[in-house]
Amino acid sequence: MKIVSKTAVALVLALTLISLWIPVSVFAAQDTGYPPIAGWDFKWEQPNTAAGLIESPSQDRGGWVRLNSLNNLPARDQQNQDAWYKTVLPELQSDSSALLLKKIYGRHIIIYLDGHERYEQNRSYMYDDSKILLPLNAGDAGKTLYIQVLAEKDRMGLQGEVVYGDYQKLLTQYVKSYLDDLILGSSMIFLGLVMLIAALFMRKSQLVSWLALMLVLLSIGAMILTYSPLLYSLFTGYGEVFLIVYDLALLTLLPSLTYYFEKTVGAGYKQIIRHFRKFQMVYSLFCLGFMAMNVLMKDRYFDLYYLFSVKILGYLIILQIILVVGSAIAYTVKGSRDALVFTLGFGVFGLTVLIEMICFMASQGSYELVWWKWGVLGFAIALIAVLGQKFAKNHQQILVYSRELEMFNRELQRSEKMEIISELAASVAHEVRNPLQVTRGFLQLLQGKSQNKDREYITLALKELDRASSIITDFLTFAKPEIDHVQLLELSDEFRHIEGILVPLANFQGSKMTSRIPKGLYIEGNSSKFKQAFINIVKNSIEALQEDGQIHIWAYMEQEEVVIHIRDNGEGMEPAEMARLGEPYFSNKTKGTGLGLMVTFRIIEVMRGELTFHSKKGVGTEVIVRFPAASGGETLSS
Repeated sequence: MKIVSKTAVALVLALTLISLWIPVSVFAAQDTGYPPIAGWDFKWEQPNTAAGLIESPSQDRGGWVRLNSLNNLPARDQQNQDAWYKTVLPELQSDSSALLLKKIYGRHIIIYLDGHERYEQNRSYMYDDSKILLPLNAGDAGKTLYIQVLAEKDRMGLQGEVVYGDYQKLLTQYVKSYLDDLILGSSMIFLGLVMLIAALFMRKSQLVSWLALMLVLLSIGAMILTYSPLLYSLFTGYGEVFLIVYDLALLTLLPSLTYYFEKTVGAGYKQIIRHFRKFQMVYSLFCLGFMAMNVLMKDRYFDLYYLFSVKILGYLIILQIILVVGSAIAYTVKGSRDALVFTLGFGVFGLTVLIEMICFMASQGSYELVWWKWGVLGFAIALIAVLGQKFAKNHQQILVYSRELEMFNRELQRSEKMEIISELAASVAHEVRNPLQVTRGFLQLLQGKSQNKDREYITLALKELDRASSIITDFLTFAKPEIDHVQLLELSDEFRHIEGILVPLANFQGSKMTSRIPKGLYIEGNSSKFKQAFINIVKNSIEALQEDGQIHIWAYMEQEEVVIHIRDNGEGMEPAEMARLGEPYFSNKTKGTGLGLMVTFRIIEVMRGELTFHSKKGVGTEVIVRFPAASGGETLSS
């Protein structure tokens, strides 16, 4: 149930954020209602290489072909050719009009109106995706629009619709079309930077996974921003820098993601994830070195760099997705919570990336990656959920360890105290008891010959000597708790004797004691020691009762153990008092020494039992004693 509930929470968070993001994307992509321009002509021409310029449309030599639609890019027939588009602008409503080219591919783009250049974009770097907003006025109506595109990739030219209308509304649509990229990419980077600050305060055991997730989020955010055409349109002089940042982010993301999976979920079958991660690190360093050389050589080795950093890397990404998803599913089948959440988050992201990478490789690099961003958000939330779940698990383990350490320290202190008392009792008790017995004998002789007044003092002295002898007996029992005669004890018989001793005491105090001990419950131990231990426990309960108090005793069998409960509705104890139970000379009674309960603990311990207390001040106390069960029938002796 815990796995399902935590997974449900992660899924709810992912679906909630995605549902908030989808309206933004849909709103950003919606049309303004302006009609598209129809009636396009197209032709291929050789550029004027003599002057190093694209030929002007002022000398139109014909050769145009009518296009039915702009939805499909024209197939490129020869290299180093430029594509030409031509149409006549329709009537414009006002001087504040504009033309929106929703998507156009090309490094060098020139737009002419009646042979006069109106717009030019010339990029020296390998990024060909653009969205152009061209301001117009009412006087431009009826003019011939020429669009000339030069590109080095196979894809080039207009893609989709070209609409015209009010400048301000088209500008709003232009900005909103990139809003999802801006919001999502910036959010990922911001979250990664916050994690970087938080990393300064992380423990070493958690720092590695934290930094890996931070690199994943920073890389994804940087890739989303630098893949969007918005930055290249706003900051035309930094396009080459953005491409370098994109490649750096991609080459950082791949090994970071594998390393994060390795640390949070596992290294996979026969350490395959770990081996693949090491290969990825080496390959990423190789591509980074190749990229640096290509930048320094002014794209002289671009084709070779493109082979390693795009084509071959694309196949490695597909392999990585298969390995990670396969390993995550395998760990999920084995019951790993982290793997389950990771699989759910990575499933959407990995599936979209896998499909798009296959399309990209099948199209020889002409396919534009679009849908991968939809899986990023859910995947990032899954990664955060996995790490958060792991931190919570580590925190729980620390708490458990702290409690165990505290219990161990208490047991160690108790053991040291008991050892000191045991040695003291063994060395002193016998020597003290002998003179006490001699003194008691002489006082008894004097009592018979003394007068009434002296006899009262001697009686008091005898009582105190008996009390001292009882304390010494407790010391000796504690010092030598070994059970000399091990017997098979039936609890019903033992408690019948204990009730016979203590019921009159309970009735004398106006209290009531009841028991429900079924027959057939057997343990191994010494009858007299057993009675001594439980008489001490029940007697303490009787002394804690007020008027109309009750004590209830019952027992049962549970998983090869005999469990005995003794519950009273007395005054109860505070947690601090319960923590000191069994310590010598700690007692809630006015004349108590605490030795009786100390001896009780020792007897139950020697009989391989376990004693626990549950108490609440003003409510009462319940004592639970567990012994290993024994099969009935034979009497044992040691």
